[in-house]
Amino acid sequence: MIIRRKSFARAGLVGNPSDGYYGKTISFIVRNYVAEVVLWESPELEILPAARDHSVFKDIGALATDVQLFGYYGGIRLLKATVKRFHDYCVENRIELDDRNFTLRYESNVPSQVGMAGSSAIITACFRALMSFYGVTIPRPVQANLILSVENDELNIPAGLQDRVIQAYEGLVFMDFEREAMEKKGFGKYEELDPRLLPPLYVAYSTNLSEGTEVFHNDIRGRFKRDEKEIVDAMQTWAGFAQQVRDLLVAGKGDQIGPILDANFDLRRKIYQMSEGNIRAVETARAQGASAKFTGSGGAIVGTYEDEAMFQRLVSALEPQGMKVIKPMIVDESVPKVTPSPEGKSF
Repeated sequence: MIIRRKSFARAGLVGNPSDGYYGKTISFIVRNYVAEVVLWESPELEILPAARDHSVFKDIGALATDVQLFGYYGGIRLLKATVKRFHDYCVENRIELDDRNFTLRYESNVPSQVGMAGSSAIITACFRALMSFYGVTIPRPVQANLILSVENDELNIPAGLQDRVIQAYEGLVFMDFEREAMEKKGFGKYEELDPRLLPPLYVAYSTNLSEGTEVFHNDIRGRFKRDEKEIVDAMQTWAGFAQQVRDLLVAGKGDQIGPILDANFDLRRKIYQMSEGNIRAVETARAQGASAKFTGSGGAIVGTYEDEAMFQRLVSALEPQGMKVIKPMIVDESVPKVTPSPEGKSF
């Protein structure tokens, strides 16, 4: 039996970066880009390399481009760390696994280094494949924590919980990382919202490898731990933006969220030092009448637009800057539609 499991890119709509500071955020899945893990039973446990794991190059420039795109380690380490963490979780929870081995491989077209959670998409897809293979059920809030621990604890990759939550839940999710809940349960309060409550959204990301994500010269975490008023107030403000957007969406006023997205970025610009390319992308989108903010830590932006004419202006203005502009697919159109209530469902 061949098991195929997928996970998708994501965009932070509002509230980020407060997710790492007991704040609130809203994120949505971007089905335009996918990571897939394929797993089948085999005599020995084997992890097969993908395109980003190869070690043969046509010349030195090709090697440099590959490292710039994928880093030095590729995706094999993500899978090895995921399998190890899955095993540890099962041991810790006295879940007995079948005495079987498997082979797995992965593919991903999630854009790299633009804040769309490509690494955690691979990890999430791998977790889903392992759960299916061994018949193990893990609650989605716990899945998100395990996925984060693969990056934070196993690989020492700095990452936040927001990306892993939306990839575990998919769709559109309002997340409240309130301190008491986080410290007591290890995860926040997650509310699934109906994506049809959203206004028209675009996502644009950089295809220019020379333009990285925002530069973190500010010691934000240290300043937060020292209770510096500017940082603490900023985190509370970002959390408030997420709450406002959630309330507007539920009230059927999604067309009013654009100015809040703009305010989210404007505050971030005051706190963080950003690259000129990232700032230029936001300003260019706003010049076309759209709202704009980062989807993550830079390299990609998200915002609202009014109509098809405005979307085409975004494409015409941003593509010359090396940006790809898309309409994000949030809902799986192959799943039969149901009519939910406007209010979200909390977990």
